Amino acid sequence: MPGTNLTRAEAQERAAVVSTNRYEVALDLTTGAQNFAAVTTIHFSGTAGASTFIDLIADSVESVELNGVALDPAEVFADSRIQLPGLAAENVLRIASTQRYTNTGEGLHRFVDPADGEVYLYSQFEVPDSRRMFPVFEQPDLKATFAFTITAPARWHVVSNQPTPEPAGAGVKAAAQGEDWAEQAIATWSFEPTPVMSSYITALIAGPYHVVRSELTSRDGRTIPLGVFCRESLAPHLDADYIFDKTREGFEFFEEQFDYAYPFDKYDQLFVPEYNMGAMENVGAVTFTEAYVFRSQVTDAMRERRVVTILHELAHMWFGDLVTMRWWNDLWLNESFAEYMSTLGVAEATEWTECWTTFVASEKSWAYRQDQLPSTHPIVAPIRDLEDVLVNFDGITYAKGASVLKQLVAWVGREPFMQGVHDYFVKHHHSNTELPDLLTELEARSGRDLTGWSKLWLETAGVNTLRPEFELDADGRYASFAIAQSAIAEYPTIRPHRIAVGLYEVEGGVLRRTQRIELDVDGERTDVAELVGVAQPALLLLNDDDLTYAKIRLDERSLETAAAHLGSAEDSLARALLWGTLWDATRDGEFPASRFIDIVLAHIGRETASTTLRTLLGQLLLSAASYVARDRREATGAKVADALWELAANAEAGSDRQFQFVKSFAQAATSAEQLDTVQALLDGERSLDGLAIDTDLGWELLYSLAAGGRATDAQIDARLAEDRTANGNQSAAHARAALPTADDKARAWSSVFDDADKPNAIVRATAAGFTHAHDLAVLEPYVERFFAALLPIWESRSYAIAEELVEGFYPAELANEALAQATRAWLEANGDAPAALRRMVSEHLSGVERALRVQAADQEA
Repeated sequence: MPGTNLTRAEAQERAAVVSTNRYEVALDLTTGAQNFAAVTTIHFSGTAGASTFIDLIADSVESVELNGVALDPAEVFADSRIQLPGLAAENVLRIASTQRYTNTGEGLHRFVDPADGEVYLYSQFEVPDSRRMFPVFEQPDLKATFAFTITAPARWHVVSNQPTPEPAGAGVKAAAQGEDWAEQAIATWSFEPTPVMSSYITALIAGPYHVVRSELTSRDGRTIPLGVFCRESLAPHLDADYIFDKTREGFEFFEEQFDYAYPFDKYDQLFVPEYNMGAMENVGAVTFTEAYVFRSQVTDAMRERRVVTILHELAHMWFGDLVTMRWWNDLWLNESFAEYMSTLGVAEATEWTECWTTFVASEKSWAYRQDQLPSTHPIVAPIRDLEDVLVNFDGITYAKGASVLKQLVAWVGREPFMQGVHDYFVKHHHSNTELPDLLTELEARSGRDLTGWSKLWLETAGVNTLRPEFELDADGRYASFAIAQSAIAEYPTIRPHRIAVGLYEVEGGVLRRTQRIELDVDGERTDVAELVGVAQPALLLLNDDDLTYAKIRLDERSLETAAAHLGSAEDSLARALLWGTLWDATRDGEFPASRFIDIVLAHIGRETASTTLRTLLGQLLLSAASYVARDRREATGAKVADALWELAANAEAGSDRQFQFVKSFAQAATSAEQLDTVQALLDGERSLDGLAIDTDLGWELLYSLAAGGRATDAQIDARLAEDRTANGNQSAAHARAALPTADDKARAWSSVFDDADKPNAIVRATAAGFTHAHDLAVLEPYVERFFAALLPIWESRSYAIAEELVEGFYPAELANEALAQATRAWLEANGDAPAALRRMVSEHLSGVERALRVQAADQEA
């Protein structure tokens, strides 16, 4: 929508003249299937005589009254703002508006469950979307209290940030049941005002949700009510007791680490449909993707990720909700802190004790990839406006920031770090802060000056590379040893690192560490005197235990040892680091993609860490499809698929490895024989001990058959008839878009580019199927169509939908020079396009150019 941006300068100007006190928001959710009514009263202080504006995205504004004076909505409301002239020192603003439900996951999302026709609502406001539900000063530093009054069908559950009150009867009227309207009892819920908080973490969730309740005792003796919610049709799959167990473990861990009791009155966790992200830290009412309600078998990686997400959002209750950044340039503080603390908490307070291995395999690989894109930025990113922050929910903000916090903890010490965080909460609770506010407390507790550290780690972009440099004497001992640090020309910063160096030998067929040295690395070359005179080991691993954030390289002997023995490494974290360095070298064109594939196939069958396995399988499939030399791609793809089937057949019955290998085999299958195997699995004519072809795995097999031309619309319809659910609808869209003919692809494209009514989840699923093509020629006509559609899509769709289309339908699978040239041409011709859109396209170009470089390196090898 045009005219919905807000700049930092405007926010600073508004904060200088406005101080918000309280909101009273009355919503009527019984007025229609497209719209709801809002009457909002805002009490705020102002600079007498000044003018300002309040944010609102609405279908219409019926009335605006400022300090008893009626303002003409036609004169003061335009785009996303209502102008407020002539402020008094104390102001009362009352606005009546008609708001629109969305199906994009922004604002107040409305979903009709295909399983039973029930209506479910949930809010999603980060970054600038509370203004889609009610008028608001939409910036994090204008905190206030919020009192919600909600009118809805009496049989619904209504949840917000405060405990849900007993409803008052409001009579009987026609209200929505699916798309039908029928006489229903109506009730009104009047919530108590919230604590002082930012608008983006307010929440409303309403509908006939299934709920399970429990409680816990906080460290200050209060009883904290707990709730877990999901759609009624998913209730048989909700493992609420496990979720409560992890929540209690997280509460106890964080309250002890922070020495600060949970700061709010209750804690509800709600699993909601068609969600755009993993979760959102609304105060006391956290929303999660309902992909975390497991209706079919999932990987252990997914189970662990759910626990990490539960603790991530819980950590936000202190860091982000109790204390909030002043402006979005410190968004990283929220997300990096929650990511670090959730990994720490999962590793130390739950059964997922190897979570730091997961962090290396998943989060850090994301960070390294993001940090090498042309759009990389300092962790403390320059955020000029809302469009900047929307694209900065990225691997720098989350994963690199958390990695750097881990380095900071190693630098200042864990106890001083946690003490400083406690002091920060005590000093700044219910207010807004900036980065120096946190660093001040950490300096006071640790005695370290963090000014230089902050400048080098937080205010500069790019990733360093660490390499061993040494000479051996006649006996094979190190005559000299140094660690060389480098940076690329565009981001030349050389940083201080605290690292460990691990020396490994093969003993009894097992690769294990025999010696460890910990030291500070600074400058372009750091001599390591402790290694002089030490016999060269079979393998030497820099950054062992993953203390710092840097790419690492192996010397030739270590590389040969890894190639021969990586799968036998007894420590999962060491394996993840070794896999990571091989992958980094492959992506950088220093190591042939074909050799990387061979090493993966030789050792992946022994990998026991589920997230490492999932990451490796993704890298394996990407390498075979886009990174090997073009003239050997077909043969490599066939080899990989055959190997994956063999790995699945030989894996332990019912194991996570068996499950992951089958899923990846289905993605990779292209030959007639491989597709025959997929078909036989789906039909039950072939089986693997311990493997159940449940609903979701059955859909994945059908995707494979569709892409291979072995499925029809009728077969997809038949499977959908057996799975008439939200997941089923999304899976059917995926399968239809994967069908291989030109007509099939044209239909899939039109269904989301020409029709603007598809919800976010269907757009996402359609994109996943569309780009799954065995004959890539079918995607070539869409290069021109993609670039022609970019600006119209950006101008006409919401950010969430535009992002799904831009990210999902770019034909990266082509990975050829023609695609690179077309992408460069669009960027050159559209220098004035919105910065967020140009960033997405430039990241696509970087991915294609990298693929071309790696293909060339593989060809030379």
